[in-house]
Amino acid sequence: MTYILAIDQGTTSTRSIIFDKNLRVVQSSQKEITQYFPKPGWVEHDPEEIFDTVIDTVKDVINKTGITVNEIVSIGITNQRETTIIWDALSGKTLSRAIVWQDRRTNEYCKELRSKSYEQFFQKKTGLLIDPYFSATKLKWLLDKYDPDREKSRKGELKFGTIDSFLIWKLSKGSSHVSDITNASRTMMFNIKDQDWDIEILNLLDIPVNILPEVKECADEFGTVSSDFLGTPIPINGVAGDQQAATIGQACFEKGMIKSTYGTGCFALMNTGNQIVYSKNKLLTTIAYKIEGELAFALEGSIFIAGAVVQWLRDSIKIIGEAREVGLLAKKAKDQKIYFVPAFTGLGAPYWDSEARGAIFGLLRDTGREEIALAALESIGFQTRDLLEAMRKDLLGLDIQKIKLRVDGGMTQSIETMQILADLSGVEINIPETQESTAKGVAWLAGMKQGLYSKKEDYSKDWKVMKTFSPNISSQEKEIKYSGWVDAVNKTRKSN
Repeated sequence: MTYILAIDQGTTSTRSIIFDKNLRVVQSSQKEITQYFPKPGWVEHDPEEIFDTVIDTVKDVINKTGITVNEIVSIGITNQRETTIIWDALSGKTLSRAIVWQDRRTNEYCKELRSKSYEQFFQKKTGLLIDPYFSATKLKWLLDKYDPDREKSRKGELKFGTIDSFLIWKLSKGSSHVSDITNASRTMMFNIKDQDWDIEILNLLDIPVNILPEVKECADEFGTVSSDFLGTPIPINGVAGDQQAATIGQACFEKGMIKSTYGTGCFALMNTGNQIVYSKNKLLTTIAYKIEGELAFALEGSIFIAGAVVQWLRDSIKIIGEAREVGLLAKKAKDQKIYFVPAFTGLGAPYWDSEARGAIFGLLRDTGREEIALAALESIGFQTRDLLEAMRKDLLGLDIQKIKLRVDGGMTQSIETMQILADLSGVEINIPETQESTAKGVAWLAGMKQGLYSKKEDYSKDWKVMKTFSPNISSQEKEIKYSGWVDAVNKTRKSN
């Protein structure tokens, strides 16, 4: 038998999943990673801990499966994007904790860049807006602290990477310093038109090109896992940032198709084909994939807080004991006009307001756990509607009502949440037969490179819907609710 190993390194945990030659999940292993919050707005991970969780889950899933390592023909890696790491090229040791994509420490520098009218400069080249979210200003901050004169960087003695690059470097024992084009497109340093690192941006930020990885297609030769780890060398043939991997896994290969992933955050990507569409409504223009020379672009809307709002209910105010309880609690809510704007780390698309902070509006004397739980879940539906409206405005002629939104992520397991999502977004929600869309995407890439799997046209035909949710409230009620949401968001923004 032949198998593919997918490594899914996310914001809160690392997962390793074994797929068979038919792209069916055989077994999985998961391990949480520690979140560090050293200062308000700062979010960090320990890169060495991340690597250890990769090795632990890979060994565990192989043991659970009972297969031999020799039966794994290729490895795919998908990862939290934008999270930034630098390490010593000679020793392999990291210089600091990783700065996570949620981190806002470079907000003031981003403000400075915007005040100097660099917004269009960056958007034209990278498709992105100037924001602490992306890797570029994180990397500048790290270099300013650990290599202020840039001497080590210019000599190539330091290396930068998003999580994929770091893992490949470690797994290959320092022989491969590479990334894929989707992760590169999220750094705010990569020219999406030229498909290369942008020298003008690097000069502006004082980032030496020698520190950056080589950029490859999504299905490519990324390196080989050293036999020191698993007893035999295994090629790494598929890499994509988590949201692009989910786009591939959901078979969104045609222009106009949209997938939305509901994990810690929410990320909706619309395939725009080979056309670069620059958003006028604060969406991001990014690379969806490059497979066998075919390049596809996407419009992306990023919501910083989706599943994280449920974690907040559980861990911070403790109104639920487990995440799965939130849907049942919400079903018991009284009919109150409560709006929860979960701007814990600012607001993402289409607002991009790093100064906004979370707020709950409409509280009454008898408002309880149930009403707050419902408002938390509704915030996810409202934010999704925000993204779809922005896409509609950017792509004139797009009929929102005809959209069939392909969704994945942990929150899709909640029937209550998915129905709320359908009601408030106003679109049909399709949950795929295979829930592991992100891991499946890179497993398919890795297997395809090895000649195991068919081309994307055949893959699309095999994609199947497991469950559908249709809007269950009137258009009038939907619009009234959405109007209240818009008002709540505006109040949140005005208060800062």
